[in-house]
Amino acid sequence: MPALALYTKGTRVWIPDPEEVWIPAKLSQDFKDGDNSLLLQLGSGMELHYSIGNGLPPLRNPDILEGENDLTALSYLHEPAVLHNLHIRFLESNSIYTYCGIVLVAINPYESLPIYGEEVIDAYSGQNVADMDPHIFSVAEEAYRQMTREQQNQSIIVSGESGAGKTVTAKFAMRYFATVGGTAQESSVEDRVLATCPIMEAIGNAKTTRNDNSSRFGKYIEIDFGPRGDIVGASMRTYLLEKSRVIFQAPEERNYHIFYQMCAARHLPEFSMLGLRPADEFHYTNQGGRVDIPGVDDASELELVRNSLSLLGVRPAQQASLFQILAGILYLGNVDIRSNSRDAERSTINPADNSLHAFSQLLGVEQTQMAHWLCHRKLQVAGETLVKPIGFQQACEARDALAKHIYDRLFAWTVERLNRALQTQHRQTQSFIGVLDIYGFEMFQINSFEQFCINYANEKLQQQFTQHVFKLEQEEYLREGITWNRIDFRDNQPCIELIEGKLGILELLDEECKMPKGSDASWAQKLYEHHVNHSQHFQKPRLSNSAFLILHFADMVEYQCEGFLEKNRDTMFEEPINILRASKSEFVAELFPDEVPREFSFLPSAKSILPTRNQLSSRKAVREHKHTVSFQFRQSLHLLMNTLNLTTPHYIRCIKPNDLKKSFLFDPKRVVQQLRACGILETIWISAAGYPSRWTYLEFYSRYWPLFRREDLSLKDPQSACRNLLGALILDSDLYQFGKSKIFFRAGQVAYLERLRAERLCAACILIQAWVRGQLVRKRYQRTRKAAMTLQTYCRGFLARRLAQILRWTRAALVIQKNCRMVQVRRPYLLIRAATTTLQAYTRGALARRMAWQLRMEKMATILTAYVRGWLARRWFQRIRSAVIYLQCCCRRMWARRELRQLRIEARSVERYRELNRGMEVKLMQLQLKADEQARENKALKDQLQMEKTIHCKEVERLQGELSRLQVDQQAEGVSEGQAEELAALRSMVTQEREERRATEERHGADIARLSEAMKSLELEKCALIQEKEDLHSHLVKMEQEMEDKINQQVTLEKTSLSLELEEERRRYQGLLKEFSRLEQRYENLKEEMAFSERVLGHRRTPSSMSLNLDHIPETTGVGSSLQEPKRKISMVNASEVNDRRDSRVGSLHFTAMDSLKEAVGLQKDEVKGLSEEDLRHAYDAVCVANRILEAQLASQRSTWDSEINSWRLQVQVLREEMDRQSQAHARLLQLPPGEQLHRGLQDQLTWLTADNLDLLEQLESQEQVARKLRRELNLLRSVQRRDLKPGMVKSEGIMPHKAVELQGLLSCQKKDETQLLKNLVTNLCLDTIRAETPGLPAHILFLCMRHADACGEEVRAQAFCFAAVTAIKGTLKKHPDDVEITSFWLSNAILLLNLLRHFSSKVAASGNINEEGLLSGDFSDQCKALADLIIQAYQQLIRISESRLHPMIVPAMLECEAIPGLLGSSKGSGFRRRMSSSTTVDEASSHNMDLMLQELSSLHANLSAWALPLEICRQAFRQFSYMIATLTLNNMLLRRDMCSWSKGLQIRYNISQLEDWLRGRSLHLGGTLETLEPLIQAAQLLQVSKRSESDAESIVQTCTALSAHQIVKILSLYSPLNDYEERVTLKFIHNVQSLLKNRSEGESRQHLLMDVKHTFPVTFPYFPPSHVRSENLHIPENLKLSFLQRV
Repeated sequence: MPALALYTKGTRVWIPDPEEVWIPAKLSQDFKDGDNSLLLQLGSGMELHYSIGNGLPPLRNPDILEGENDLTALSYLHEPAVLHNLHIRFLESNSIYTYCGIVLVAINPYESLPIYGEEVIDAYSGQNVADMDPHIFSVAEEAYRQMTREQQNQSIIVSGESGAGKTVTAKFAMRYFATVGGTAQESSVEDRVLATCPIMEAIGNAKTTRNDNSSRFGKYIEIDFGPRGDIVGASMRTYLLEKSRVIFQAPEERNYHIFYQMCAARHLPEFSMLGLRPADEFHYTNQGGRVDIPGVDDASELELVRNSLSLLGVRPAQQASLFQILAGILYLGNVDIRSNSRDAERSTINPADNSLHAFSQLLGVEQTQMAHWLCHRKLQVAGETLVKPIGFQQACEARDALAKHIYDRLFAWTVERLNRALQTQHRQTQSFIGVLDIYGFEMFQINSFEQFCINYANEKLQQQFTQHVFKLEQEEYLREGITWNRIDFRDNQPCIELIEGKLGILELLDEECKMPKGSDASWAQKLYEHHVNHSQHFQKPRLSNSAFLILHFADMVEYQCEGFLEKNRDTMFEEPINILRASKSEFVAELFPDEVPREFSFLPSAKSILPTRNQLSSRKAVREHKHTVSFQFRQSLHLLMNTLNLTTPHYIRCIKPNDLKKSFLFDPKRVVQQLRACGILETIWISAAGYPSRWTYLEFYSRYWPLFRREDLSLKDPQSACRNLLGALILDSDLYQFGKSKIFFRAGQVAYLERLRAERLCAACILIQAWVRGQLVRKRYQRTRKAAMTLQTYCRGFLARRLAQILRWTRAALVIQKNCRMVQVRRPYLLIRAATTTLQAYTRGALARRMAWQLRMEKMATILTAYVRGWLARRWFQRIRSAVIYLQCCCRRMWARRELRQLRIEARSVERYRELNRGMEVKLMQLQLKADEQARENKALKDQLQMEKTIHCKEVERLQGELSRLQVDQQAEGVSEGQAEELAALRSMVTQEREERRATEERHGADIARLSEAMKSLELEKCALIQEKEDLHSHLVKMEQEMEDKINQQVTLEKTSLSLELEEERRRYQGLLKEFSRLEQRYENLKEEMAFSERVLGHRRTPSSMSLNLDHIPETTGVGSSLQEPKRKISMVNASEVNDRRDSRVGSLHFTAMDSLKEAVGLQKDEVKGLSEEDLRHAYDAVCVANRILEAQLASQRSTWDSEINSWRLQVQVLREEMDRQSQAHARLLQLPPGEQLHRGLQDQLTWLTADNLDLLEQLESQEQVARKLRRELNLLRSVQRRDLKPGMVKSEGIMPHKAVELQGLLSCQKKDETQLLKNLVTNLCLDTIRAETPGLPAHILFLCMRHADACGEEVRAQAFCFAAVTAIKGTLKKHPDDVEITSFWLSNAILLLNLLRHFSSKVAASGNINEEGLLSGDFSDQCKALADLIIQAYQQLIRISESRLHPMIVPAMLECEAIPGLLGSSKGSGFRRRMSSSTTVDEASSHNMDLMLQELSSLHANLSAWALPLEICRQAFRQFSYMIATLTLNNMLLRRDMCSWSKGLQIRYNISQLEDWLRGRSLHLGGTLETLEPLIQAAQLLQVSKRSESDAESIVQTCTALSAHQIVKILSLYSPLNDYEERVTLKFIHNVQSLLKNRSEGESRQHLLMDVKHTFPVTFPYFPPSHVRSENLHIPENLKLSFLQRV
């Protein structure tokens, strides 16, 4: 398609801008041929007429190409497209790395990013780097893979401006090589390679205005690798050190870091002898102003430098000398040189100058000589030597030149010493990878000799880079077999010839330096004469005669000639150097050896007498050997280019985004300037000149299938379909080419195809929308028509009825009224009926659905309850049987709590309430006493009143009786009047008494009423007090409950933390065990190498005395089985010691001793005859050794008894002290206030209970030891009784009669057959022979043999046999390190054997599950520990084997496999243009899919289940596998932009669901297996959820809890829509998510981007009660060859 046809309305273009360099615009109308301008619309909405006098504006790429990993994959390759793509990736995606063909563009972010950890290295190691996101590790991996596979040397060229991050980039590359090429040696080579970085940064880096850690030299590091790809050595070459920085620094800059580090660490004892001062007090370090760097601790950096020097083998004495010289350079800069006031051409130095004295002391030179020769110089004139004083300026220059020369020699010595430390003599170098960290193109306001050399080096590197890129393009075209025309590119060979050619700039410079009166001005005139108007790359400035212009490949640079000759000569006086050669310090003298000096002073104005012939010849020889700086630099540059030409180069271009050193700030002007200078645009131009866009046929077919015709889609061959499509769409065949496996497109054609695809999809969408909208409109029309017809029907009926009503009005008013009423009533009835019917239908449906849902929920709850109850019952059953000691602790704790509760009740009832109600009780007692007193008074008054009543009644009765008697007497006898008066008086007295009694009763009634009121008030007060008491009690109970809840919470938290600590400790222990296994394997390998070397050197015969063994001597009855242990130790006695003793006793050996020896060992006379004297001597020596061992054992036993007695005494004393302490604590407790007594008493009680628990545990252990000791003595007596039996009885019965029941069902194995048993059963076992037998057959056989030996009293033998079995199993596992079946088989058997030992040990006797006589009498705790370690090692080996089998399947199966039909066309492939890499172009994902991975998992599960491995162990293993699957998948997704899309998230979630179903189908989803998949599930969901509004951001933060903040932001940044109708994630949305994640990330421990692939979960092996199998029920196959075993 013609390019002009693309400029239509709506086309997006780029136009230049003075501020932003390039800004986007859109065409407002079509471009027609002959138009002089374009009508454009800017982003702000303003329209602009753009003149096309300089050509049409460049076109913008489609949105789908924005943010591409490779710049050459862009459809339109030009400067604005490159700049915009870098801008998008750097600011929106936070991606600092971008490919540009074979070049990696690295933009300095000016902040630390979490993308360089060990997990990132693991993610890139061994991966196809063409599929991964751009990274420095991808370039390093590609170089390492090419080196190991093709055995070809590689080089990585890192270049860029100062501050662009070259040093850090090179450091990360070397770190990657040190990680992937590491060895297991202590202080290995890779550690030494990394240790050179801080040293070289300290002595070669400095702070500049552009960079805080700028490298002021170039270096090329060669990392040597061995045949196996491990680092075996390294070497370093340096280029053009900036020596002028030692004596001068610009404002805001610093000298080399090492000076400031030494000044910061001057307080250390090691630097006290240097007498250093702060850095701002030295002239060489205070010229820049600031002496510190924010955020950098110079003292700690110096400590790192010293540690690196020590690691590299630099002795402390050499380090001290090195720091002395550096301190001397600082003092040399402070030497005060003064001008002579009388003679201006003279200068002097005060002999008492402190700085000169310190310099002389530190470097060990004569102070007076140094002071003299700093102010004087020698001249050789006419054969005589003259001494001439020099002026102040020349003296200062001589001092500075000496400082520069000393630092240069020290720098060279350091590099040479590091190279010696990095070289290895015993390792063979197969190939190397070179890392070149060199300065980029520089152009300042004033450019001098340094900038000229730097730009010259960049010209050479640019030429090599251009030729290499052109070569790769040619190779790609030839490999694909396409026709192509030669690509024209800018060749900078004329510029290089201008610099280094014949009569070039450097040759003229060297020639001018040889001239006695050569000057910068004369050299400039020679340049003008030879090159002005002769070379298009050389120009003369108009306004200057001391400068020249060179047109470099990057830009035109103006150089000032001043100082070129002086810097090229590098002049240094010989006399100060001779003084340094004569230094007292050997280190200083080593820096300046006695040789022809490199430097020579050129003095054109010298006048003297003629020199002698010898002097002339020597001086002439010196001048002939003198090399200028440019000559040396040119030679080293040629050597470097030759090295690079012999290697495969990899390019890294570092870009500085801004000059303000701000993080993620993009300055387009600075970036474009660097892109032009570093050769990135050269790559773009070369790619654009050919076929930049390249697609495989399958990727093209998958992407552009909407453009194919129906008959093309039916073709099975995608290549034919692609040919037919492109022939129809692109008429010009020159715009594309068909290769063997790819389609090549010219620039802009992919954008054209994307446009056609978008138009086709848009047309299809419009067509679909038209049909859908038409269907919707038709349905709406039909509904409207039906409603209108219904309405018309009702309306017409109504009109007809009304007409009938009118006609019949006169005829039948009643009928009309009836019909009207009927209509009025029937209409709402019908409506109500219809509504009621509808409501009933919906209600019944809802009720039915609710009932069905309730039935389903009840059924599900029943099933779930059944499973949960079953699981709880099983877990409870296992817990009950697991720990008897724990049960005891729980009981004691329960009793303690019960006692504590009782104490609390007593405290509350007596102490607490008494304290709270003490005042109220007193008041109540007073009131009670008062009430009692009132009651007593009332009672007394009542009694007195009653008494008075009684007396009064008696008196009244007496008076009435007397009155009646008197009346009778008066009537009878006639009473006199006097008596009548007396009677009246008596009556008056009675009346008075009655009145008094009434008054007394009234008074008493008032008192009783008053007391009743007082009682009522007291009752009310009592009720208030009781209510207050109850409130206080409830408050106290509430506080106690809260306190108890708080304590429970604290206990729960503490328990959780302890569980985590236990988990971490278990993981560390298993990691240490894994490391131990690795070291053990390495030891075995070294042992085999040593054995091989011994076999090569020759066989060394073992001395005959080493074969001494007394196992053939029978045991005596008197000694018993106690001789078994000494006999085992006798065989281990040193042969030399036995021989010495034997030689010393040969002369004193008599026949009596021989006879006693014979009797002692139980030999018969006929047996003695067959023994020689030598054999008897050996036996005698062995018995002597045995006696000594027995004496030592008796002494140790006696000491043990003494220690036990002392321990009992000490225990009694401790108990007494404890009783005293408790009594004192009780006394102190009673003295405390009642409020603190409860808390303190509780603490003391818990302390006492804990101490009692520990004491009981110790007593239990001691009792178990005593029980084991008694069992051993009992077995010893039984073995002695068995030996007392006749041999015939022993042979016939085999065992003692009373032991028949105890030994029944075991297997008997003789000691001599144990080796054969282990060999047949463990070492040489074939699994096919026992596949159909009882699970765990070897474990049962081994345990029955061990138990038989233990029951026979041979505990030591049983324990040794157990250790031998463990060793044999471990050897079998080492013999088959990659066999998962054998590993799972022995893992299952080891677990079974461990459970059998635990089950029959003495520790389970208290459970009552085993008869006491059936327990093992020996102590097998060490054997159980060894078995546990073996199980962990076997489990780790199983995990390692399984992970190695699963690792290559995970990423293709989980990410690249597209199992959901219909998503094939949604993918845009692996990229529009794959990066040129060494990896194969065949898609490896086709060989692995989800079904194959599930088959592999099923195979692993079948292997584990076939050998009856416990389900809990299987769950832990598959938990580790699930974690690895999730981790690898998530890490690769975070490093691949093409995996972050909506359709890919759907695919990943589908694959995870398949994995979850597989785990649930095998009951492996429990135990935390599914939790390990949660990060991957959330990542897949994050790709599918909406990402627009703030609510979406909050939802993402709330749901993605298993992902870290870095991971969430990274996924959002990598999200790439595959179609135009998908929306990108805006930068604003990402910032909103970051702000919401900020609070969460502060307390988050996971700050890394990638997950740790090497993380392993600690495995636990719970106790499973085994099923004991007896020997008669055990079928032993005959092919095991175990016929020597006897069933008991």
